[in-house]
Amino acid sequence: MALITFPSEYFNVRDTLECGQIFRFYLVGENAYRVISLDKCAIVETKGDITKIICADNDVKYFENFFDLSRDYSAIVNSAKSHHNPFLSRCTAMGKGIRILNQDSVETLFSFIVSQNNNIPRIKGILERLCTALGEEKEFDGCKYFSFPKVEIMAKESLGFYKQIGLGYRAQYIKRLAEDILNGFNLTALNNLSTVELKKALTSIYGVGPKVADCVCLFGFHRSDSFPVDTWIEKVYRENFFGSEKNREKITEYFNKTFGDNAGYFQQYMFYYKRSLEKDEKSNV
Repeated sequence: MALITFPSEYFNVRDTLECGQIFRFYLVGENAYRVISLDKCAIVETKGDITKIICADNDVKYFENFFDLSRDYSAIVNSAKSHHNPFLSRCTAMGKGIRILNQDSVETLFSFIVSQNNNIPRIKGILERLCTALGEEKEFDGCKYFSFPKVEIMAKESLGFYKQIGLGYRAQYIKRLAEDILNGFNLTALNNLSTVELKKALTSIYGVGPKVADCVCLFGFHRSDSFPVDTWIEKVYRENFFGSEKNREKITEYFNKTFGDNAGYFQQYMFYYKRSLEKDEKSNV
């Protein structure tokens, strides 16, 4: 096994995993998680001023890229401060340990289709059942886990199977996407498109709307000029930026124009802060 260490100021594992960009992770200790991506697994822990990644020897480069360790997040934090917006500054101070993951685009697209009108415990449960049923059994550090299924296996499954694992109306989207990829739709080829073109291509996929497309742009293609808008970001827009627009696409445009190429990073800081603050307020009632 290999050990990767990184300063925790700009890599806090809890903040990175719990901010809504990934669903295949499991708490295994205090601020320690098991993280699964495709067919690979790592144990990640933040303790004091260090974050540790334990993975297989031949997966070191994969997880260094997955956790975006080569990027200077202090520059992103300084960029947020340069906007001199008190709310964004508070969000950044709390969330500067968040890193945008470099996730596989296919797994990310399937995962965020599952996420539509869904809550995180249900999303995680559905993905766990999908991987257990169709993925390959693996083992890391004495723990068994299942890889994300290959599309050729997913395409063969019936619509009834996808409904049985809890996908509901999303079952038809998942099955159709697997069939389309099997029949030649090349998702990785979209990497060559501009972000605007990429989002347009993603929204042409059956069952993919603007919000899912923005999430896939940001979390599956690392397009940091993408800005997903959900209920929490709508609250940020109304309560902290005093906006009156109700159309989510227009809200996305507003934040993209305001923050430019780093909009996606700032979105995660603000989303995580707003959601965490409201959770804390409710727990103190």
